[in-house]
Amino acid sequence: MSYLEYNVARVPQGLQKVLALNWALILLICAVASIGFIVLYSVAGGDWRWAEPQIERFILGLSVMFVAAMIPIWFWRNVSALAYAVTLVMLVAVEVVGVTGGGAQRWIDLGFMRLQPSELMKVALVMMLAAYYDWLPPSKVSRPQWVIVPVVIIIVPVFLVLKQPDLGTSILLITGGGAVMFLAGVHWAYFATVVAAGVGLVTAVLKSRGTDWQIIKDYQYRRIDTFLDPESDPLGAGYHITQSKIALGSGGWTGKGFMQGTQARLNFLPEKHTDFIFTTLAEEWGFIGGLSLLLLYLLIIGFCITSALRNKDRYSSLVILGVAVAFFLFFAVNMSMVMGLAPVVGVPLPLVSYGGSAMLVLMLAFGIVQSAHVHRPRAAGEGRLLRR
Repeated sequence: MSYLEYNVARVPQGLQKVLALNWALILLICAVASIGFIVLYSVAGGDWRWAEPQIERFILGLSVMFVAAMIPIWFWRNVSALAYAVTLVMLVAVEVVGVTGGGAQRWIDLGFMRLQPSELMKVALVMMLAAYYDWLPPSKVSRPQWVIVPVVIIIVPVFLVLKQPDLGTSILLITGGGAVMFLAGVHWAYFATVVAAGVGLVTAVLKSRGTDWQIIKDYQYRRIDTFLDPESDPLGAGYHITQSKIALGSGGWTGKGFMQGTQARLNFLPEKHTDFIFTTLAEEWGFIGGLSLLLLYLLIIGFCITSALRNKDRYSSLVILGVAVAFFLFFAVNMSMVMGLAPVVGVPLPLVSYGGSAMLVLMLAFGIVQSAHVHRPRAAGEGRLLRR
């Protein structure tokens, strides 16, 4: 044992785990959240009514992340199936005792907060699929009978979420689950088949409009119409995206300045503190502000990928990459949505949009990522002797 290994080994294991955390990732998460606090303060006109609760939730989320990071990764592997099953039961409970808001029934009222189980499913699904492929021998990954199982694991919660209705989260679940399957080594031909089926489904959705077997809701068709031609109804269905584009364009390169965004301050911009908060940021801080946030997001993704590639444990690598893909989808879909590059589907901007469930669930996910990083198998000579 080298002198360094000897001295590190004498440090209490709890402190070893704290030192082993990916602190660069933590600092990036804090930086993104801080941007959210500033924008929420600004969009409220210098009031703390949104920023203060968001700060409190983030502090709670940090605590959740640190606790999750200290728990060995084998524990998260062992409870993956349970977490998935419990979240599935909660999605069923939403149908029975769920709270309705904005025309959708998506929440369970716990008294002290409203919990959105579909947010939890984003993490539980990644954990479940990672545990499945950790258990399954690599030689069986692409065999049809073993591909059906993860497909069912994905489709069941997607069906329940669609009933709420929540098309945006359903798309994220399908895409995120499919990404974990691809990363686990499932043959590309399956995905080509899914793409072909997706084209057929889109065709069926469009053809079913106005019929007795209409597949999606009328308001979802209006979102498609708005996406294809927002100027066709600028004061109705196209209002949100039209105002969003005005705010984005008016920001220019450097923005109008802190608390100077007219679209947000004069309430032209809808959902300015939640789904459309990126347009508020871009109006006040311009292209440079929006690009800076995007770079921070990409750095978070980069650190996750690096950690996954260095990890020799299959479950850990898959769960880290699954969280990274889910995180990417969150901000990519939101930014595309507010720019008019994708239909409006109600996906919040991670760590920035005002909200409780999304923030806490995302911090839990990063806690599991940190757990995989801290408790990864160590190569000889790395200097730390943590054991799972």
